[in-house]
Amino acid sequence: MIRKLTVTALTTLALATGGALASEEIHTEDVAFSFEGPFGKYDRLQLQRGLQVYTEVCAACHGLKYVPIRTIGDPGGPELPADQVRAYAKQFEVPDDSDGAEPGDTRPAKPSDHFPPSADPKAPDLSLMAKARKGFEGPKGTGLNQLLRGIGGPEHIFSIMEGFTGEEKEEAGTTFYENTAFPGGWIAMPPPLSGEDVEFADGSPNDLRSEAEDVAAFLMWTAEPKMMARKRSGFVAVIMLAILASLLYLTNKTLWAPIKHKAKSEDE
Repeated sequence: MIRKLTVTALTTLALATGGALASEEIHTEDVAFSFEGPFGKYDRLQLQRGLQVYTEVCAACHGLKYVPIRTIGDPGGPELPADQVRAYAKQFEVPDDSDGAEPGDTRPAKPSDHFPPSADPKAPDLSLMAKARKGFEGPKGTGLNQLLRGIGGPEHIFSIMEGFTGEEKEEAGTTFYENTAFPGGWIAMPPPLSGEDVEFADGSPNDLRSEAEDVAAFLMWTAEPKMMARKRSGFVAVIMLAILASLLYLTNKTLWAPIKHKAKSEDE
């Protein structure tokens, strides 16, 4: 019995150690995004640039099926004017669900519609990618990095964009590309960004790093569009709790002061 327990414990330790070592091989760069921290907030212009990178590059394969198009005009997001939101929606085709429409008919999207799903069945939807992926591990699988630095979803996306080494290999008819940020080191997606893929109207830098940061920030917004509201609510809640704790402390002192004073007098 003891022997079996010993073998089981050693096997578990070996698997855990192997998992920790594997995670150490994944490189995730810590990026100082503007929305990090308790008082951070989204950069509106960066979200607009990220939306452009997604539209002109990523949307060819990946979708955002959980994101209503109208939200790109909401406060705290890209905040496009209403006329631009309507014009942006029209570039997408969605199934026509109106009366009299035939199966397979499509129509230009409206702001009330959602972004189309992924065009490639093998391409994951990006709506929740920044929340579904973790970028920070350890040390040694303890989760301390996640506690101190966050899950690191946008950093994971950024690191994937920048992690291609240029090496390729073919297995079972599929081409894989070496990537230092992807588990296992190889990914079936070719490098989506190379730098200067888009031209920004405000003249912002369009090198690989800048484009990767912008689209990672935008995808974080698609996954957490109400992050700023949650932070404000949390801040107000902390203040209210601090006030309540102070009032309770003062009330406690007021109620017990006569009794303590009486007890002190009797002792004397």
